[in-house]
Amino acid sequence: MPNLGDVTSGWGLAQLAALAAALGWASGMRLYAAVFITGAVGYAGWVTLPSGLAVLQHPVVLIATFVMVVVEFVADKIPGVDTLWDALHTLIRIPAGAALAAGVFGGDSAAWGLIAALMGGTLAATAHTAKATTRAAANTSPEPFSNIALSLAGDLAVPGLLWLAFEHPLILLPLVAVLAVLALLLIVLLWRFLRALLGGLRRRLGAAGQPLS
Repeated sequence: MPNLGDVTSGWGLAQLAALAAALGWASGMRLYAAVFITGAVGYAGWVTLPSGLAVLQHPVVLIATFVMVVVEFVADKIPGVDTLWDALHTLIRIPAGAALAAGVFGGDSAAWGLIAALMGGTLAATAHTAKATTRAAANTSPEPFSNIALSLAGDLAVPGLLWLAFEHPLILLPLVAVLAVLALLLIVLLWRFLRALLGGLRRRLGAAGQPLS
């Protein structure tokens, strides 16, 4: 097993793995909130962050990410805009989740950093895809309340996951595993729903375009 040396800064391996998993998953849902909350608790002195994440508590990073948290909070509550926002962040959330998870182990343990990056990127991709497909499916309903409820659930989930990573890592790890399995099932079901919906729409449009005999 690779020696973590001083990378852990007093953290146990389970705590580091839990934080990496939480940051990976949270990045797929609310990237800026994950970065801001992690940096804020480090800046406040509530948690001594691993050295690879120390940059998150820099005041400039905190201000920038807080602004993006507000922007994302608003954008994610507007039907249609939320799906566009998710589409624009497909190429941002996944590598960011990998980078944040790798940062948990700092730069002194290449093996652990690579493992964490792979895990973080995979979890970010799974969470992002599940979120994007869920919100796209919700947008097929004319009422806005389901979108707002789903968005608020995401707002609450991120700080909850990070709190578990900091305080109860042995609970967080199996929880993320369960969430990943459920997310994969949800993605398959919603993708089938959206594909059937688009197929029906194309058929109706095709029928409407045919001349009357």
